[in-house]
Amino acid sequence: MSTFFYMLLAFVVGILVGWFIWGRLRGELDSVRGDLDRTRSERDRLRADSDRLKGELDASGRARADLESRLRDTPSAKAGADKAATPAPSALMSTTSAAAKAGPAKPAAAKKPTATKTAAAPKPAAKAAAPKKAAAPAAKKAAAPGKADNLRRLIGIGPVNERLLKGQGVTTYAQIAAWTAADVKRIEEVLNFDGRIAREKWIEQAKLLAAGNEAEFARQFPTAGTASNS
Repeated sequence: MSTFFYMLLAFVVGILVGWFIWGRLRGELDSVRGDLDRTRSERDRLRADSDRLKGELDASGRARADLESRLRDTPSAKAGADKAATPAPSALMSTTSAAAKAGPAKPAAAKKPTATKTAAAPKPAAKAAAPKKAAAPAAKKAAAPGKADNLRRLIGIGPVNERLLKGQGVTTYAQIAAWTAADVKRIEEVLNFDGRIAREKWIEQAKLLAAGNEAEFARQFPTAGTASNS
């Protein structure tokens, strides 16, 4: 009888240990899947950036080739623009030499400048009244961002899913309660599981918590917040 009891006890302990190990492995597997999805998204983004840069490089090369072809086709500057000015005619040169032979003309006596009375400066006009400054309206205070909720209270949201949801900007119960079918589809693609949100009733749980109905939440979801929550 004692042997059977010890065997039964070992069997139960083995099941509990296996269940604990499986829970840890499942959490690690979800984390690895999330990291793999993020790596794939980063790879796709880098590919898109590489294609965009290649397109810009090709466009720059075409623009450079076009400019070089235009520079080659541009005609050289006209030779006539750089020619020296034509010499003065002989008649003008003879007139200039005759004027140089003649004596320099006597300068006329400079007339004394008549003293002119300075007109009295006009009185400055009266200063215009300075306009009153309009009172600046008081700036409205920006609404403080909502405080993040403990998403791990919901059944099905563990540390990995909570981190992925925060990466998508989901931090409150009200956001989850307002999800549409399109939002559910998008979030399930990010979390890499299909139908789990509806099976585990994330939206129903979030509505009760957002409304502050703790008693009804505890009655409908008694396992929430326990070790088997995620």
